[in-house]
Amino acid sequence: MPENPERAAAQTPEPTEPTGSAVSATPERGGQRAPDPVTGKAAWRRLLRMGSPRATRANVIVTALALTLGFAIAAQVRQTDLEGLSNLREDELVRILDNITQENSRLGGEIRELERTRGQLAAGATSEEARAAAQARLDAIQILSGTVPASGPGIVLTITDPEQRITGMHLLDAVQELRDAGSEVIEINGVRVVASTYFTDVDGDITVSGQRIARPYVVRAIGDPPTMAAAMDIPGGVRESVRQQNAEATVDQRDTLDITSLHTPVAPEYAQPIPTPTS
Repeated sequence: MPENPERAAAQTPEPTEPTGSAVSATPERGGQRAPDPVTGKAAWRRLLRMGSPRATRANVIVTALALTLGFAIAAQVRQTDLEGLSNLREDELVRILDNITQENSRLGGEIRELERTRGQLAAGATSEEARAAAQARLDAIQILSGTVPASGPGIVLTITDPEQRITGMHLLDAVQELRDAGSEVIEINGVRVVASTYFTDVDGDITVSGQRIARPYVVRAIGDPPTMAAAMDIPGGVRESVRQQNAEATVDQRDTLDITSLHTPVAPEYAQPIPTPTS
């Protein structure tokens, strides 16, 4: 037995690698050698192909919707006084953009309803049903476009402004809140409000689509009275923003409200309807 066990253990020879066939450094799968890694210009070309956009149906639809929304926004902003917009705060501009988006969505719904009615007529409805559907759509379009008087339940919003601090932006907010609450017809101081209506501030006064209106501001709206009245009282809403200007807003609910002011449509300068193809 060796005198020093540790020295004896240290002298034990280390195992050597087998001298048979060499082990391949390249992994294999299914008996085939794995492909070499792509490097250099070939790798860059592969990355560019992976990162380039693909013209899928979803991309085309999203692009079309974005272009449609952009056109609607551009058309609405063109109606607004540019000098007034340049003086607005960022949050006010964001609110205007949001209002335009909501209005575009509402108009889109009207277009879909018209297309549905057209489909029913094209499907061979009876002449009586066709006339009834056409008359109903005509009545709705005339009311929305402000070309006929309207009557129904609603509210009267009266804004008194002793310090003359209420601006067109406050009236625009009131109109949008009423529309969100389901208002179907709106009139401000005898001026019919439609999709193209705009508000400007001129020499301390407010103009509605170019017509100067006097204080107090009286907003008459046809729709569900409780819903619209509640919309005026939401936190941060119309009545609160009016009070912040040392003004006062009162709401009177009516069972019957007549709005007789009319809007005269202006023929579009550029847009023309696309003829419907006949089958």
